[in-house]
Amino acid sequence: MFDGIIFDVDGTLWDSTPIVKDAWNQAFIDYGISGVTITADDLRGLFGLPMDEIIHRIFPDMNREEREKLGPHCFSYEHKFLEEKAGILYPELERALKELKNRGYKLSIVSNCQGGYIELFYRKTGFDKYFDDQLCPADSGLLKAENIKLIAERNGYNNPIYIGDTRMDFEASTKAGVPFVFASYGFGQVENPDYEIVNPIGLLDIFK
Repeated sequence: MFDGIIFDVDGTLWDSTPIVKDAWNQAFIDYGISGVTITADDLRGLFGLPMDEIIHRIFPDMNREEREKLGPHCFSYEHKFLEEKAGILYPELERALKELKNRGYKLSIVSNCQGGYIELFYRKTGFDKYFDDQLCPADSGLLKAENIKLIAERNGYNNPIYIGDTRMDFEASTKAGVPFVFASYGFGQVENPDYEIVNPIGLLDIFK
């Protein structure tokens, strides 16, 4: 039925928040910001938003010019920390990806992450062998809904489906006009998704 399976990253493929919160807290200190500390739970409530919006929500009173400087500073620390210690993969994820590929499905990634993050995920996991393509706003200048449509178009998906873990993922999928699989083991809550899985291996029951 489906010919292209498109994945979110954070909260769907892995959880990087325990490492990212350490990276960002150190970045704040080195940037000269005091009295602000974020937790992994804070980030779980923010991941899925565009990256500039995440910075804005953490620092609502910071002017745009400063936010535009702070964002890349935080992302630089994030990449450095994640190069040293990878995020936490969800149980049996690789088994699910491998079996989906063996069944002939084409797999892609679309995320609102910063540029280079998906490639970092590949380096730390070796999972690039399972995915045919990927997109983020830095690649296209577009946000998630438009990138879902774009990746489907350029890979020839006639009936794609999107897998994510937040309401923002669900809204983007709906806007793109593709069905949605809610990864309920991730960061958010979604009402009335098209499908729901409680772990990655549950994908094998949907894509038979």
